[in-house]
Amino acid sequence: MDIETIINFSLLTLLALTVIVLIRMKSLLAIALSSGVYSFLSAGLFVAMDAVDVAFTEAAVGAGITTILLLGTIAITGREQTVSKHKRFLPIAVITITGAALIYGTLDMPLYGDANAPIHTHVAPHYLTQSSEEIGIPNVVTSVLASYRGYDTLGEVAVIFTAAVGVLLLLGKTAKRGVRKQ
Repeated sequence: MDIETIINFSLLTLLALTVIVLIRMKSLLAIALSSGVYSFLSAGLFVAMDAVDVAFTEAAVGAGITTILLLGTIAITGREQTVSKHKRFLPIAVITITGAALIYGTLDMPLYGDANAPIHTHVAPHYLTQSSEEIGIPNVVTSVLASYRGYDTLGEVAVIFTAAVGVLLLLGKTAKRGVRKQ
């Protein structure tokens, strides 16, 4: 076996072990920290697959911001999950209706792997054949996100940043209210 296969197998094994540990945990603090470890391992796997742009996003959003937000929420709410006294009918109904709407929305999509699907007949052939010469980046995904769709990627990062700042502001106000009541 070559070193790349060993690294990929090791990362996948660590990801599987992390999921098994996550499923068995009861402490919300341990779950939040283990979720950050899972995201970090996923970022490592993306790097091993030469998808550095996706790895960077996973590390920043998954292992970074999400873990910080989860830890902030746990600091405000507590470390142990409390059993809800409400009936579970409404959440199950909302999830069922949302799932049905999502499945209905996919019914008119082209078949998976269809060579005549619109995604395969317009700009994708140009990206696949010309991006390495035009951009000079061997990874097609990175060249598309960093160059062809650079402004779009910048917009997505701005949206994620704005959402994170909004959540942090909401968490900060909740924490301040809790301090005043004591």
